[in-house]
Amino acid sequence: MTASLDTRSLRTLTLALDPAMLGGLAVTGPASFLNTSPASDPLCWLRRGEGLLGFGEIASFNGTGASRFSDAERWWKALLAGAVVDDSVRMPGTGAMAFGSFAFSKTSTFTSELIVPALVIGFAGGGAWLTQLTLDAGAPTAESALGLLRDVLASGAAPSPSVSFESSTPEAPSAGTVRSGALTEEQWKESVAAGVEVIAHGGLEKVVLARDVVATFPQPVQRVSILQRLVSLYDECWTYGVRGLVGATPEILIKVVGSTAQARVLAGTLDREDEPEGSTGFADKVLGGSTKQRQEHDFAVRSLTRQLAPFATDLSFPSEPFILELPNVWHLASDVTAELASSNGHLPTSLALVEALHPTAAVCGTPREDAGKLILELEKMDRGPYAGPVGWLDGAGNGEWGIALRGAVLEDAHTVRLYAGAGIVEASDPEAELAETWAKFRPMLQALNLQRHP
Repeated sequence: MTASLDTRSLRTLTLALDPAMLGGLAVTGPASFLNTSPASDPLCWLRRGEGLLGFGEIASFNGTGASRFSDAERWWKALLAGAVVDDSVRMPGTGAMAFGSFAFSKTSTFTSELIVPALVIGFAGGGAWLTQLTLDAGAPTAESALGLLRDVLASGAAPSPSVSFESSTPEAPSAGTVRSGALTEEQWKESVAAGVEVIAHGGLEKVVLARDVVATFPQPVQRVSILQRLVSLYDECWTYGVRGLVGATPEILIKVVGSTAQARVLAGTLDREDEPEGSTGFADKVLGGSTKQRQEHDFAVRSLTRQLAPFATDLSFPSEPFILELPNVWHLASDVTAELASSNGHLPTSLALVEALHPTAAVCGTPREDAGKLILELEKMDRGPYAGPVGWLDGAGNGEWGIALRGAVLEDAHTVRLYAGAGIVEASDPEAELAETWAKFRPMLQALNLQRHP
């Protein structure tokens, strides 16, 4: 574990963001601060015109291994111990807060991290706020916070009438190319067949197998442009950006507001490529009538509720899943709600729940220890942050953590590695599972303006 934290105390100031503070610039929501200039690439967590954008960095945690979650929790609590928080807004995400991304596997070499930004712009419930965070001796003021905001606006993230987040004229495909990653398509289908065989022999109910593809570009990739496209195309999803990790996930691992926790479980997928205008009734018939898809979904819901139950006084979820309609796919989805139980006068934090719940059956399998071992054997790659927790937490224990799906890692200025997976059960067909991964690659391929594959 490493951390960029000194002995100075964290100081934060949160104030409501009045339009007059922006010097007459029209700001309609968080997407207004996304501009194609890379000068102020933000930390990002946005959905339906609400969320958080972070700029700059004053402290960070970095860790690997099985203790990455508990190490991060200890680091965060140590940072909060001497914090001086001035927060007149008092909403989830105000005051002390950090963005985070964690590796999927305890065996991964990928660095899990929490990042405390210098400035946060937040949007919720039709309002907006501004938070300055600092380790400097002097307390932040309204003037210093607005000065940082002006710096952000001046660096290229300023709202501009010329910035369009949607266009009726499709762009020409990028000159980038896509190639197989750790496994070719044939090799990955062989891994799926091997997973089905293991399940057929008993003991394992489901395993989620992922694959990667690598996109390369002659021109440097613009990270903020990717976020801009994802926000525009996948507004129903949570668009995330933590350093080189970007994506738009439809699945929430855990959201904590006060004593209430919520999760969204997705398992069971139908590609919309051939039926883009089809109704949810069509999806309900195909997904809801599929024994394979319903079985996969049931495994995922049972896994999450089993792990969440020890932390809850009350736990509820629907008897039947609903159809979640996204631009690229339909999913079977279930929303789970829990009232959290207090232990020694303290409620579990969002990060403590992340550690308990990850990985779920939706991204690993069940039983998860057996599925995790088979993943390492069959995937032939390090997932890195793919399917790991990504999101934010604040000093009050609130937080919102998604599962890093429909995403990619920007490995360097010209190289992007995309990930997608599929839930494998005994009835799985390797060719169909391969097609499902391409449906799940589609959001990032669109964000990168790439054709499917050569």
